[in-house]
Amino acid sequence: MADFVYRTVMHDIKQNILDNKYEGMRLPDERSLAEYYHVSRSSMKRAMELLSQQGIVFKKRGSGTFINPLYLKNQSLFRYEGSNLGLTDSLKVPGKKLGIKLLDFHVVEATAEIAQDLFLNKNEFVYEFHRLRLIDQQPFLLETGYVPIKIVPELKAEHLKSSLFNYLEDTQNKVVTKAFLNITVEPSSIEDQKLLKLQTTEPVGVMAGIFFLDDGTPFEFSTMRIHYRYMRFNTFVNLNQ
Repeated sequence: MADFVYRTVMHDIKQNILDNKYEGMRLPDERSLAEYYHVSRSSMKRAMELLSQQGIVFKKRGSGTFINPLYLKNQSLFRYEGSNLGLTDSLKVPGKKLGIKLLDFHVVEATAEIAQDLFLNKNEFVYEFHRLRLIDQQPFLLETGYVPIKIVPELKAEHLKSSLFNYLEDTQNKVVTKAFLNITVEPSSIEDQKLLKLQTTEPVGVMAGIFFLDDGTPFEFSTMRIHYRYMRFNTFVNLNQ
């Protein structure tokens, strides 16, 4: 319950920041915010710490808590919040409708590389799927994923037309909480140009990685090819120990 409270407060403050509801780019002090939200000081402190860790706000000693102007100028398309790392929950585009188009779904024997990435034995099988992500019906991300059959033996095509990670959480109470991602940029392929509506001279962003369940089990290996206009990420570095 405490976890729900401070995260709810954090999300509300974040939305207020996006709506420019704080004058002078400065937040009220923690005591005032705690009274406003009717929460304990400890819950308010945790909410503020989370905002700080995400680089949304920063504290200036003796002056208060301020909004990071670069956060407002360069908002990332991918904002990992919530309970899992699924793209459906992580993609945030205010005022836009997001969609998924399933292009292909079948069962294949894992290649040596996929078996190694997902810690599978020889001759084990995986689901292979290809999905196109859309913003207001405009394609922006081409996704290829591999998931071991033994983890979700009842997976059907219809489940891939919405959030796979939410399906896993709802049906098996398993949550994807960790990932190793590699991010790069490449020349666009003929398939990229066709599906993402890119010119031959335009590049494509590429995210490839392994997603892990909360118990450490590798759940999915996926490659995401992203229209370069949406290839924007934010990070926050804090060297304080």
